[in-house]
Amino acid sequence: MPVVSVLMTSYNRERYIGAAIESVLNSTYPDFELIITDDRSSDTTVSIAKQFAEKDHRIRVHINEKNLGDYGNRNKVASLATGKYLKYVDADDLIYPWGLELMVGMMEQFPDAGWGLCSLNQDKARPFPFELQPDSAYEYHYLGPGLFNKAPLSAIIRKSAFDEVGGFENIRMAGDFNMWHKLARKHPVVLMPHGLVWYREHDSQEMNDYHRYLQVYQGIIRKYLVENDCPLSPEKIQKALVRLRSSYKREMLRGIATLNKTRALENFRLYRQL
Repeated sequence: MPVVSVLMTSYNRERYIGAAIESVLNSTYPDFELIITDDRSSDTTVSIAKQFAEKDHRIRVHINEKNLGDYGNRNKVASLATGKYLKYVDADDLIYPWGLELMVGMMEQFPDAGWGLCSLNQDKARPFPFELQPDSAYEYHYLGPGLFNKAPLSAIIRKSAFDEVGGFENIRMAGDFNMWHKLARKHPVVLMPHGLVWYREHDSQEMNDYHRYLQVYQGIIRKYLVENDCPLSPEKIQKALVRLRSSYKREMLRGIATLNKTRALENFRLYRQL
C-alpha cells in the first residue's frame, strides 16, 4: 500500500485537471496513489483523466453513479484510498513537486498527530513544523492568528483519524471548516508553512459567494465553541466570544460607513446571535 493517497475530486474541470494531475506526478515523493472521482462531468474531464491513467499505474479514475456534491465526493474518494495519509489536491489546484515529500515528512515527525495544515503565516514564537494539542489548536484559531479557515488543499489527514470522525459533513461551503473543528477536538494537528501547494482562483469557484454563507459558519462556531464540549476553558471561551463579537461590530460599522446595507445587517445579525 502507498504511504499517501492523493485524492482529486472533479466536476467539469477540463480546463485545469491536466495541470493538476501533472503537478502530482511531478512529486519528488514517489510512494503515492492518485485517485480521481468524477461527479458526472458533462465535459471532457473524465477522458483527460483516463489518458493519464493509461500511462501511469498509480492513477485510478472512478465515475460516480450519481452526482454527490462537493463533500459527498470528498468522502467517496477517501473511501477508495489505501494510504496511511490522505492528501486532497482539487482538480483546479496544484501541489509543488516538493509538497508531498515535505508534508509527509513533517507528519512523520509527530506520530500522535491526526492531521496537518499548511499555508500558514509564520508563527512569531517558533518555526514550523510544530504540533498543537486540541485546546491549543482551538486557542490558536479563536484567540490567535487563525487556523480552521483553510481549504482541503492545505490539509493532510491520517486516514484512521478521518474515518474516526466520520469524514466531511454535507454542509454547503463550510464542510471543511466544520471538519477541522471535529478533527481538532480529538487529534493533535501539525502546523506547516507556505510554499507547499498552490490554490487557483477563478470565476467559477463557489468561494466567490462566501458572504452568502456567513450564517452557516456562525452555526458551526456556536456548535463547537458554545454548545458542545469545547476543549477551551470557560474563561478562554468567553474571551473568544468577546473577540468574535468585536470583529462583527467592526464589520457592521464598516458597512454603515460605506453605505453597504447588506454588510451592516449581516454582521449585526451575527453579533446578536453569538
